[in-house]
Amino acid sequence: MSVHREAARGFEQGADAYERGRPGYPREVVEWLSAVLELGPGRTVLDVAAGTGKLTRELVASGATVIAVEPVAGMRAVLERVVPDATALAGTAEALPIPDGGVDAIVVAQAFHWFDGPAAVAEFHRVVAPGGRFALVWNRRRVDQPLHRAVKEIIDPYRRDAPSHYHGEWRPSVTAAGLFAQVAELEVPSEQILDVDAFVDRFSSVSFIAALPDAERESVIHRLRALAADAGEEPLRLGYVTEAYAYKRT
Repeated sequence: MSVHREAARGFEQGADAYERGRPGYPREVVEWLSAVLELGPGRTVLDVAAGTGKLTRELVASGATVIAVEPVAGMRAVLERVVPDATALAGTAEALPIPDGGVDAIVVAQAFHWFDGPAAVAEFHRVVAPGGRFALVWNRRRVDQPLHRAVKEIIDPYRRDAPSHYHGEWRPSVTAAGLFAQVAELEVPSEQILDVDAFVDRFSSVSFIAALPDAERESVIHRLRALAADAGEEPLRLGYVTEAYAYKRT
């Protein structure tokens, strides 16, 4: 499967903003992933669609050997710079540059909804060792929070066909073929604290905003800055629920 063209263009153009503005992952979630995936020295974990390495850097800290696959060259370049202890490779979830049974575990953060679900799951089954596991992670925006709700009003008119994980369309493809069974899940509230510039980076790095023509993108950025100013406080606080799901190879 080819990468979604508009998303790839947006992520290519917005890679540096993505690194500066996107949230990381709560310590509780990282520790849970390490435990449920049995990460540590002697184990190999694959981070698929790793972006700029927001989760990759946490996986390195587990002591496991970390391979990060990222299809967008601009994102991969940032990843190689900020997470030099991981091996970064070009590839997609549906065509991983990994031999059969070559890894003990797989993680996907903020990305599974972009994949061809059945094809990606079949590929995960091919590359993970018997009995191995994979986990899906998302930082879900608290759209009940006024600031998030106001951002949504600004950016959502530009979404078009960009997929989202919010409504759970991704779920059936994970277990439908009987290749994996769910073993655990976790939800943890989290908060991102940002100055105005990081707030603008956070949302201007959204793929369908980053891919806009320059004039339109600058208009969105202007509205985001105005929103931040109207909030009347700095730093700005954005609420999330970090959700994680773990599956075992059957």
